[in-house]
Amino acid sequence: MSKIDVLVVWPNRPEQMQMLADTYELHRYDLASVEEKAAMIGAVGDKIRAVATTHGGGFDETLLAQLPNLEIVCSSSVGLDTICVEACHKRGIPVTNTPDVLTDDVADMAMMLTLTTLRRMLPAVDWIQSGHWVEKGMMPLNASLKGKTLGIVGLGRIGKAIAARAEAFGMSVSYFSRQAKTDVAYRHYDDLVALAKDVDVLAPVIPGGPATEGLISREVLKALGEDSYFINVSRGSVVDEEALVELLEQRAIKGAGLDVFVDEPNVPKALLSMDHVVLQPHCASGTYETRAAMAQLVVENLAAHFAGKPLLTPVIL
Repeated sequence: MSKIDVLVVWPNRPEQMQMLADTYELHRYDLASVEEKAAMIGAVGDKIRAVATTHGGGFDETLLAQLPNLEIVCSSSVGLDTICVEACHKRGIPVTNTPDVLTDDVADMAMMLTLTTLRRMLPAVDWIQSGHWVEKGMMPLNASLKGKTLGIVGLGRIGKAIAARAEAFGMSVSYFSRQAKTDVAYRHYDDLVALAKDVDVLAPVIPGGPATEGLISREVLKALGEDSYFINVSRGSVVDEEALVELLEQRAIKGAGLDVFVDEPNVPKALLSMDHVVLQPHCASGTYETRAAMAQLVVENLAAHFAGKPLLTPVIL
C-alpha cells in the first residue's frame, strides 16, 4: 500500500521528522530551490493530502491553490498570521496548531526579559568585563520588580501565565481586553492609552495579523512614558516598531525587552547599540522540551486525521 503524500513546507524536530518519514511519503519543499519548488508542485501537487509547516514557514493561498486534494494543514506553532486559515476552511480543510504546550516557556521568557531589562543584567555583565567594577566601583542602581504594575495586553493562556509569574515577583497586574474576564481579579482596561499611562511595564500578549497590526501605537508608547518599560514576546507586527525605536533613542521609554520584530531576522540597527534594550532572536518557545511537544502534536494531528479520529488541536475561527 502506497504512503500518503505530505508536503513539508517547514521541517519538524528530527525525531518527529523520522516518525513522519516512516509513515508518509515526504516531499521536502523546505529543501528545494525556487525552481525546484515549482517543479515539485507541478509533479506531485495533485497527490499532496497534507501539509506540515510552522509560523516561520507559513502556508499561503498561492500554494494552497496548487494542492487540489489537500485534506489538512498542521502547523508546529501557535501563531496563525502566516497561514491562510480562512481560505483553508472555505475549502473544508482543517488547520491545526500547537497551543498550550508552549505557554510556560513563553511566559518564562517574558519574565526573563522583564528581569533582565529592569535589573540591567547585560550592562552589569559588561561592567565586570570592561573592568569598570575595579576602576569605577559599584555600577549605577537598577529597578526592582516588586511594587511595579505590569500591564498585559490580551489575557489569554500565556497572558495569565505571565500574570501569575509577575505576582510571584511582587508585581500587581492590570490588563486590556475588549471585555473583562470573569475568572480574574486583575484591574481591567478597555482603553489602551489609559492602561499604558497607569503601568510600569507594558507587555502585549496577542496574536499577529491584520486585526492587531500596530495596536501598540505611537500614542500608546508615548503614554507609557520615560519611567516605564516595554516587553514583547508576541509578534513584532503588533507594535509600531519605528515609533518604539525612536522613543527608546530619545529615552522617552526607559527600556525594552524584545523577542520579536517586524522584519525577522532583521532587527532595527539602532536597537543593537542600546544598553537599555534586551534582544532575543524570537526564541521564547525555543527549548528542547517545548519544541518536541509542538512537533509531536503535528505527528499526532496527522495520525488522527488519517485514522478518521477527532483532531487534537484544530483551529477554530
